[in-house]
Amino acid sequence: METGIQELQLAGFRLGDNLFAIDIMRIKEILTPQKLSGFPVQHDALDGMINLRGQVIPVLNLRARFGMPPRPTGPGKLIIISVAGRLVALAVDDLDEVFSITAGDLRPPPDMVSDVGAELLIAVCLWNDQMYLVLHIDELFRDGGQQTLQRREGAAW
Repeated sequence: METGIQELQLAGFRLGDNLFAIDIMRIKEILTPQKLSGFPVQHDALDGMINLRGQVIPVLNLRARFGMPPRPTGPGKLIIISVAGRLVALAVDDLDEVFSITAGDLRPPPDMVSDVGAELLIAVCLWNDQMYLVLHIDELFRDGGQQTLQRREGAAW
């Protein structure tokens, strides 16, 4: 985390009982789910693609990416973010709220989680007596996730 940042605005969202947050500067827009078009080859974390004003955007299911069971009911939300100059939709259960915190309110993830996905976290923070895991969006798409979003030669996205 950069030490020059004094205040950070985060958008909180839910996956089951878990609370996560991402920097609002990465968010382009938030949508209710749309009709998805599938991929020719099945992938665990990619739900399909959406057409957003003529732009084809892949939809990453964060529940599947984190090894969580499928969402039991309801449509959820899509958070459109920018990753490496491309738009990607994150499928989440629900939005929580947007809040501002100071850099001093961020805590590193506990040392003992280093082997179980800590690279996906920038920090942990408390807001309104709730703990949010602040996601490192770029790391989310490295390794397994990044391979699925590699630009193919001549691909529209």
